[in-house]
Amino acid sequence: MEPLNNFINGRWVPSHSSEFIERLDPATGELIARVPAGSAADVDAAVLAAHAAQPAWGAMPVTERTALLHKALDAVAGHADELAATEALEMGKPVSIGVPFLDLGIAVMRDAADEALSYEFSSRLKEDASGITDVVRKPVGVVAVIVPWNFPLTAALVSISAALAAGNTVVLKPSEKSSISAVRFLELLALPDGVINMVVGDRRAGAPLTEHPLVDLIHFTGSVAAGRQVGIAAGGMLRRVVLELGGKDPVIVDSDVDVEAVAADVARGSFVNSGQICTSMERIYVHRDVAEAFTDELVRHAKEQVLGHPADPSTVMGPMVDEGQRAVVERHVEDALGKGARVLVGGESLPGSGFYYPATVLVDVDESMDIMREETFGPIAPVRVVDSFEEGVELAKSTDYGLGMTVYTNTPAHVEMASTVPTGILWVNAWQGGDPTRQTEPAGQSGMGASGRTLSLDAATRPMAVHTPSSGA
Repeated sequence: MEPLNNFINGRWVPSHSSEFIERLDPATGELIARVPAGSAADVDAAVLAAHAAQPAWGAMPVTERTALLHKALDAVAGHADELAATEALEMGKPVSIGVPFLDLGIAVMRDAADEALSYEFSSRLKEDASGITDVVRKPVGVVAVIVPWNFPLTAALVSISAALAAGNTVVLKPSEKSSISAVRFLELLALPDGVINMVVGDRRAGAPLTEHPLVDLIHFTGSVAAGRQVGIAAGGMLRRVVLELGGKDPVIVDSDVDVEAVAADVARGSFVNSGQICTSMERIYVHRDVAEAFTDELVRHAKEQVLGHPADPSTVMGPMVDEGQRAVVERHVEDALGKGARVLVGGESLPGSGFYYPATVLVDVDESMDIMREETFGPIAPVRVVDSFEEGVELAKSTDYGLGMTVYTNTPAHVEMASTVPTGILWVNAWQGGDPTRQTEPAGQSGMGASGRTLSLDAATRPMAVHTPSSGA
């Protein structure tokens, strides 16, 4: 099996690395790709190509630049089914959710291109007898984009959108666990040579990319541990960085809700993509008055999460991405059981080929357990009963994370109370709702750097004041 190649300056080139990572189909355990481990030489070639291409791309009229982006997105959209099938092959995401999330990423990038048309790349700050002061926003230069394995193409589309629309060039590094779909993605993007480049590999490609002196902005999506290292590298070079890291998203279920409807939504938020979503519901606090009915409904929905091959359109839940991620889930469940939690459904890895783990509901959990403190990234719904909405809010705050949060309540004052929890997103009565181009910034260890619409364009540009004295000055 031939190893994957890098995409540099419009051409596919082999890696300088002599080491390779074998990627297995998570549904069968069969070998599907050999991914070069990556090297500093690969990164240097890609960054130099991006650096050389940036002046022409940045000088291109924004109307022409965004037209090229829309044309490239048309090609991606025309192959959404194929791309979703590739993601299913390499990381186990069911095709039934792969296409909708790809559509979301495409919509965000189209919005960024449209937003750039009205963005104030040049504005007049002041004009008086002393002269004129303008503010001109210039692209920062080369943007390093490192994306995770769980939604590789959606994350790539969202992360590169404002950078390219603003006139920057990009070096993309997908996860070593999901590089096959990134290869096909780059094949479809017909942008000028050097505008977008890609290096494959693990941290042996990622570390040199974040430390390269010609990289001007780092956009990283991944774990907190890796994000800290990226932040250290960016700080050492005095470079901008946008970090979207892990989460331990809380859910609060009030006593005045439709229990059946809420349990269905919580099941979706806990089990979709086998819980491998950064904003997955990972801590569930339920008011005692409805706890029994809610838990019964949640268990019923968990039993309906039929596992199957991710390429099958009828599959509800596919496998975990690999044995290592399944082991994390197993460890968290074992820790909880050892400290007094009970399993109502699921709770054990499935025998046979592939890295499957069933939808699992735990009760009698508390904050001493890893399952309530550390990011699990698996199909686990840990339920803790609380005596009041206020108690749920206080427990929701008991974390260093702050990515997202969902509350179900019909009491306006409780929504206001929930808004005191530090979080980037607050969903009310519907998980994952709202405008995908929203403006937000993670709180706590979940990251830093605001994004969405003009905020993303602000991050991708550098303001420069231009003062011209009046002729009589």
